[in-house]
Amino acid sequence: MHIFKEIEPLKVFLKQKKAVQQTIGLVPTMGALHAGHLSLITASKSQNHVTVCSLYVNPTQFNNASDLEKYPRTLPQDIALLEKAGCEVLFSPADHEMYGQPGQLKFDFGQLDKILEGQFRPGHFSGVALVVSKLFHIVQPDNAYFGKKDFQQLRIVSLLAEELKFGIRLHGVATLREPDGLAMSSRNARLNAADRQKATIFFSSLRMAKEALKANIALTEVRKRVHQAFESAPGTRLEYFEAADHENLTLFENVKEPSRTVLLIAGFVGAVRLIDNMMID
Repeated sequence: MHIFKEIEPLKVFLKQKKAVQQTIGLVPTMGALHAGHLSLITASKSQNHVTVCSLYVNPTQFNNASDLEKYPRTLPQDIALLEKAGCEVLFSPADHEMYGQPGQLKFDFGQLDKILEGQFRPGHFSGVALVVSKLFHIVQPDNAYFGKKDFQQLRIVSLLAEELKFGIRLHGVATLREPDGLAMSSRNARLNAADRQKATIFFSSLRMAKEALKANIALTEVRKRVHQAFESAPGTRLEYFEAADHENLTLFENVKEPSRTVLLIAGFVGAVRLIDNMMID
């Protein structure tokens, strides 16, 4: 695996690949890799000659300094996993390489970045859009791969790519889960044993809500049941549970078309914030 920490050598390397008509796939990550990330690598490798995994903990998407400081950093283990997965290129820059000066550019996605994660993490998606734009310009991939666990992020990046005419095909890859249903996430590494057990409330709440809505129970009643589940689970706290159109994330007050509906949830187990989502159909 070729490892680059600087932009220009990476661009030279990729230009040589493109000169012989090789396609490039990009998998943007913040490291602390797990099987979910590796599924993105696998998807890219199946569709491209060269897969580039970026590993960069982007400071501009954190609205909580403590969260940035505590984000797990496991570079040696990440390199070993990528090599085993057959990833061709790792791009792991330092902050000064990605941001010569503090980022000034701000993005506004209208209502799309004001709801759900945007409501509770103001500025988060502007930071995501900034770093993704940088990575798209640097790598100039033919395809880019994002996990569907970060459902709103995928919609934000799709709008970004469309508005700025990047000419990159985006691929959403299904969420991988632990045997007990917990969505794989780098943040899971911060959970102690007791909190790890409590974290299954996110999956169980989504599954309960899905079945209730399919049984034509009103969304207001389903919301109430989800809130009650968290209130009765010590050490957990719900931030939001919503149903939305899976294409544009318009929030629903009632579910009329289950096939178009995604359920989204976020909250805390102890001090660790987790998110998850599930399609009704």
